[in-house]
Amino acid sequence: MRVGVDRNKYQIQIPLPPKIDPSVTMMTVEEKPDVTYNDVGGCKEQIEKMREVVELPMLHPEKFVKLGIDPPKGVLCYGPPGTGKTLLARAVANRTDACFIRVIGSELVQKYVGEGARMVRELFQMARSKKACIVFFDEVDAIGGARFDDGAGGDNEVQRTMLEIVNQLDGFDARGNIKVLMATNRPDTLDPALLRPGRLDRKVEFGLPDLEGRTQIFKIHTRAMNCERDIRFELLARLCPNSTGADIRSVCTEAGMYAIRARRKTVTEKDFLDAVNKVIKGYQKFSATPKYMVYN
Repeated sequence: MRVGVDRNKYQIQIPLPPKIDPSVTMMTVEEKPDVTYNDVGGCKEQIEKMREVVELPMLHPEKFVKLGIDPPKGVLCYGPPGTGKTLLARAVANRTDACFIRVIGSELVQKYVGEGARMVRELFQMARSKKACIVFFDEVDAIGGARFDDGAGGDNEVQRTMLEIVNQLDGFDARGNIKVLMATNRPDTLDPALLRPGRLDRKVEFGLPDLEGRTQIFKIHTRAMNCERDIRFELLARLCPNSTGADIRSVCTEAGMYAIRARRKTVTEKDFLDAVNKVIKGYQKFSATPKYMVYN
């Protein structure tokens, strides 16, 4: 705690506000997330890439020192909504015993000039004070869009915030205790200055899970459910083509709702089939996946 002291008597006069803004401190989600790699389904290739880029430099930095190379500073995760970008970032933080700070891009868009840039500086100052820290910028396209001059100056403050992030990425040691992850659904809109090697060195695409991945996701979401033993998860996965992990989780929740309506204590395969018809086929027109496929 910071306090103001009388110069002559050395008595505490008033408490001073903390160096780091409380709104920045509240961005710390958890000291160690409880999500593990076993909770992430359909992302086998992405897990390997993230372990190489984030986990290996934080747990075994001596390997990079011996070779005389700097590990990547940051990673851009892009793909359709609901494919596990945030979930995998939390799993990596769990594996490295790192503090996990999640920042939504729109939180850094402030009303007054310089406020967003100040929050970014204090965010990285707080990250440096931790033993190990993963800073995760979600929906980074809200502040990292390509710069342009519209004549009105409406986006100037957003651009200053983005340039402060670029400055902070250049300012810290790649072998240090901070790793920066960014996630977006629209990688085509990001500024080239943010994407260049040395800032975001790796780009990891999170695509739609295949049949094996969807089957694994079904098994993950039904682990804690009271289900019948003979449910054919591979059949359910075949009935959910082009579905994300979030869609499959919604199917499992809806299957549980069918069991509750029927006043049963177990979920049957018929409940899952009815849930697939309702969620996958009924809500297809609301899906964001086709839009992502068109834009990218």
